[in-house]
Parts: sequence; C-alpha cells; structure tokens
Amino acid sequence: MAGEFKSTGEYVASEELMASVNVAIALQKPLLIKGEPGTGKTMLAEAVAKSLGKKLLIWNIKSTTKAQEGLYVYDTIQRLYDGQFGEEGVDDIARYIKLGKLGEAFDSEEQVVLLIDEIDKADLEFPNDLLWELDQMEFYIHETKRTVKAKQRPIVIITSNAEKELPDAFLRRCIFHYIDFPSQELMEEIVKTHYPDIEDNLMKNAMEVFYWIRGIRDIRKKPSTSELIDWVNALQIGGIGADTLKEKLPFVGVIVKKDEDLETVKHYVQ
Repeated sequence: MAGEFKSTGEYVASEELMASVNVAIALQKPLLIKGEPGTGKTMLAEAVAKSLGKKLLIWNIKSTTKAQEGLYVYDTIQRLYDGQFGEEGVDDIARYIKLGKLGEAFDSEEQVVLLIDEIDKADLEFPNDLLWELDQMEFYIHETKRTVKAKQRPIVIITSNAEKELPDAFLRRCIFHYIDFPSQELMEEIVKTHYPDIEDNLMKNAMEVFYWIRGIRDIRKKPSTSELIDWVNALQIGGIGADTLKEKLPFVGVIVKKDEDLETVKHYVQ
C-alpha cells in the first residue's frame, strides 16, 4: 500500500489538498480534481508519484478518445500485414493485443499512479464506460479470453476543467476536490520553490501586480500560477527594477494573453 502524500520540493500543496489525496488513497477511490487552469491539477499526479516513489502513467484524454482505448486495442492491421508477409506467430492473437494506460496500470506488478487527464474532453458516455473497470479493477479481453485484474490497485487521479458535467453515477465513485486559486501567502511559497533566491522587493511587487490584474473585473483570462512563475523568471533575467512594475508592466505578454485583456490592463494603469 502507498504511504502518505506530502508536498514535494517542486509542488506545494495545501493542507486540504493533501488530506483529499490521502483520503482517496485510504478509501481506494479515484480522486477527481477540478480547478481553474494553472492551479496545478495535472502536476498533482506527478507530485503524488514522486512523493510516494511510484511510477506515473498518464492517459491524456481528447475529444475522440474512447474508453476502450484505455483498456486495450487489438491491432488487426498489423496482424493482417504480418500474415501477408509470412511472419511467424500470426496465429498468436495475444501478440497483437496492446494494453492501454488503464490496462498497463492493472497489469503492473507494482502499484502505480494513473492520471486520467481532462476527462471532460471526451464524450458524455466516456466516464460511464469506465464505471465497471474502476469499481472492479478488472476487464476482459474477448479476443484472448483473458481477464486482466489489477495486481496492485492503482492510485487514480482524474482531472476535469468542467467543460462538461460528469454523470452522477461516476461522481458517486470519486473523492472530489476543487483546487482553489492559491492565496498570496501560498503563492509566495510556490514561487520560492522555483526561485529560492528571489529578491524580497521583487517578490512583493510582482505579487501585488499579479493579484491586481487577476482582480480586474473585466479580465477574460485571468493569469495562472504557471504564468506568474514565467513572469518572475523574465523579470529576473531582464534585471527589471521592482518599484516600476505596475507603471511599466514589463513583459506583460507573459501573464496577459488576450488583446482585449491587455487593453483593459493598460486602461486601468493610465
């Protein structure tokens, strides 16, 4: 069984988030993570894997992804191709069964962390199509009449950007956590994990400008944590004076990505 998840040197988690991860591990249920872009949803799985010393498997979900792909695929094209060229072992169907990320997680001798990233990108039936497998931790390969049952129940982390509502039956099986946008205190801790030697005055002024921009009512795309980290790096590389950040907004394109938002910010500066 897994140990207890704690913040790592690269990922600072709130007490509430650490508690949710550890409850999900203890109850052996998938952890469903939501939060606005840039709050570290995807990076959480990397941090959990590193903290617990586990291998990380990532299943990136797209609009065309089907649940079956996460279990296994039967490569009929390769088998046909091999048959045409007289390859040996064509009659061994198992050679042409390729496990997906969920299948790999079940088949692993060691417990792994499985990230199902952006589940809401798939069609509405996608989460329901995984209910049995996530409940029972097994699936059946019809072509080879083999049941793949989890040797070690994986730690499953699922992220969603809330583009679509997820089915109630699916939600009932998950532990849910919404990652709030970090407070300024927590954000300073996050930035310092990346730049421990950042000058205090630069940190203070960069934070003030960052949260000021996020607080402007008309901003359509609020800057995220990752954009703040990039901006701080740009300010340090550029040797920008901390006291003029709000007046000059150097490298503002690092944190403001839409034309209309840039105009809005400039309007408030004037």
